[in-house]
Formats: sequence, structure tokens, C-alpha cells
Amino acid sequence: MKPKELVELWVKAFNEGDADKIAKLYSEEAINHQVANEPVEGKAAIRNMFAEEFANAEMVCITENIFQDGNWAILEWKDPIGLRGCGFFKIENDLIVFQRGYWDKLSFLKAHNLPIPE
Repeated sequence: MKPKELVELWVKAFNEGDADKIAKLYSEEAINHQVANEPVEGKAAIRNMFAEEFANAEMVCITENIFQDGNWAILEWKDPIGLRGCGFFKIENDLIVFQRGYWDKLSFLKAHNLPIPE
């Protein structure tokens, strides 16, 4: 599977709010580093992160672009409330081994009426 196709599956699972389905796209040793947060290491921890996030906020990922370069895919996204971001996915053996995401955490927390850390 091409990296771009895997990211398309990731977007679908994300929009379904299905932590189990999205976790299946990661390797056992994967790292998900949303730069506004500490890195999350391991498939089980990534699954738990998504389960918690899906429980805390209704999130929608609208794909603007997906680019592919070798075993990397780059996702540019927006959501219905105006937030924007991008994600970088390194793919090996048809699984995500590393993901890094860039987005404005403060705007996200305010938009979803979530607590803002001190």
C-alpha cells in the first residue's frame, strides 16, 4: 500500500472516531508526536490517546492535500470550525511507524471548551 493510501484510511478511521480502527494502522513500536504534546510511544498508548481525544471532542479531518515522497505522506487538513494543521507520516511495511502533527493547541482547546493548562 502506498503511504498516501494509508493516510486516506487514517483520515477515514479518524472521522469515524474509531480508536481501535485507527490503532490498527500503527506498528507496535510507533511514535505519534503531536508537537503541542509529549510524544506517545507504542500502538496501545496511541490507541488510548485517540480514545481519550475522541471522548473529549468531536473532531473532523477534512483533507486539503496529501503528498507522498518515498515512504512519507504529508497531510494538510482543516476542520469545519476553521482549525488547520498538517501531519507527517512515515510508513514502513504498510504501517505508520512515526507521525508528527502541527496544529494550534490553544485554538483547539478554546473551540472545544476544554480546560487550558496553566
